[in-house]
Amino acid sequence: MPLSGPVRVLALTGLVRAVAFGFLLTVSVLYGTQFIGLSAQQAGLSMTVAAACGALGGIPAGRAADAFGARGTAVVLGVAQGCAGLFFVLADTFAGFVLAASLAVGCQSASEAVRGALVASLVEGEGRVRARAFLHAVANAGMSLGAVGGGVALESHSRTVLLAAFGTCGLLFALAGAGCARLPPTPAVPRPARLPASGMLKDAPFVLFTVLNVLLVMNDGLLTVVLPLWIAERTDAPLGVYSAILVLNTACVVLFQVRASRGTARLAGGVRALRRSGLLLAACCVLFLAASGRPAGWAVVLLLAGALVHAVGELVYSAGSWSMAFALAPDHAQGQYQGVFTTSIHLGGMVAPVLGTALILGVNEQVGWLVFALLFATAGLLAPVVSRLAARGSVSAPSPL
Repeated sequence: MPLSGPVRVLALTGLVRAVAFGFLLTVSVLYGTQFIGLSAQQAGLSMTVAAACGALGGIPAGRAADAFGARGTAVVLGVAQGCAGLFFVLADTFAGFVLAASLAVGCQSASEAVRGALVASLVEGEGRVRARAFLHAVANAGMSLGAVGGGVALESHSRTVLLAAFGTCGLLFALAGAGCARLPPTPAVPRPARLPASGMLKDAPFVLFTVLNVLLVMNDGLLTVVLPLWIAERTDAPLGVYSAILVLNTACVVLFQVRASRGTARLAGGVRALRRSGLLLAACCVLFLAASGRPAGWAVVLLLAGALVHAVGELVYSAGSWSMAFALAPDHAQGQYQGVFTTSIHLGGMVAPVLGTALILGVNEQVGWLVFALLFATAGLLAPVVSRLAARGSVSAPSPL
């Protein structure tokens, strides 16, 4: 862990925010159904609206980071997200719950976009991907701690305990935002240098990259939504193996994400990582499919093998996507580009559960898994096209290969 400097401040504030957000993700839906009286359909709709706010939050946050400075934007977002904790305390209706959840998730997405802009502003070029990897590992550890805290709070079966915890989360969000004030100043981009909203749509390498990113980031939705349903409904493996898979995935991210970022500081390294990730994620789909119809012991072995391949693919994907997001963005518009990059992550997260359950658990399991394998492999193999387009000068001031 860095002993000093802006990355340490970003890590500590990100850890605090991740603990609070992990708690909210664990507790909010059950709190809404058990204590506010929401139906399952209302709770599901609430989280869908919140996810949509998350998908939309990155772009305006990125533009605000460029227009007003990333550090000030991060402070404001922390205070706004802190209000979400207060709104959970006050919420006693469906509308109030939707407002609280949407504010929490929307500000979380916006903060991720601004964090990318902060890293671009405060860290020298070749250290950016390593910094993002370190921050990602810390955030995953924080989310896990928050989830454990949420589980403990739910076991209390006490509304008072949960309300106190929501208030604490709000305070943690605000403290995380206030902590960003300790970062060095990040100047705003002068108005003449800012890109119009349509500017990035004309940036062929970046547009292609975001499309590929939407496809590759669907690996997360497959792991968190589709895989547990697949294990329960289509394999003879005990459902407890899914807990082991989640522990394995989290441990790999926390322990090896920084190591996986080696060699991706420049665009060429990011392209290689993204290509490798597509092939690994395709392979994990084949292993998950192979677990169907096997005896329980073999199913467990294949599922764990698939989970390990998935974890490596996810690590390499993350490093490659950060590398390309930084390298393809002009220095004077990092906030806007990081906002679009963050939005593509959330779009992939929204599409994967719907598409995965429809194809794999609905249409045909073999066709479904193979379609996802083909999508991942194709997206990875197309990554070099982005590099070639950038080399032709299609993007303003690209980072060197």
